[in-house]
Amino acid sequence: MIKKNVLARFATIIAAGSLFVSAALPQAYGRDGIGFGAIVGEPTGVSVKYWLDQTTAFDAACAWSLTDNSPFQLHADYLIHGSSLTTSSSEIKGSLPWYYGIGGRVKNINNKSHIGVRVPVGVTYLLAEAPIDIFGEITPVLDLKPSINLNWNAAIGVRYYFH
Repeated sequence: MIKKNVLARFATIIAAGSLFVSAALPQAYGRDGIGFGAIVGEPTGVSVKYWLDQTTAFDAACAWSLTDNSPFQLHADYLIHGSSLTTSSSEIKGSLPWYYGIGGRVKNINNKSHIGVRVPVGVTYLLAEAPIDIFGEITPVLDLKPSINLNWNAAIGVRYYFH
């Protein structure tokens, strides 16, 4: 079981690191800086997103599974964003790009480490007038350790981008 002081140290490192790198981040879909927020569903926790350029990003979450007696999990993904599903003539302000990616997940269930590969597919709404994105995704997860098993994650979330 992960102790509370380890979680506090991890959160401090993430916050300090975001301040260091946020000035060097490119503007992407109107987002510069690093986005912090929440993810709700399976799993539920804290989400962060770091844009690499106009179409690619890393995201990660420190979260808890609601289906496996609340084990803590970490996941991180490399994401590729497609074109916006809205047009400039649309009444919706902002953009709505779809995305897909690949990443990994680590969680502990009954003192056994579970390691898996994630393949998220989703859509994110990037508000035009505020540094916020709202997202939803469905993610198959292929656990490779301790045994091969296919699971599914599905969640929605929101992030605020700091400059």
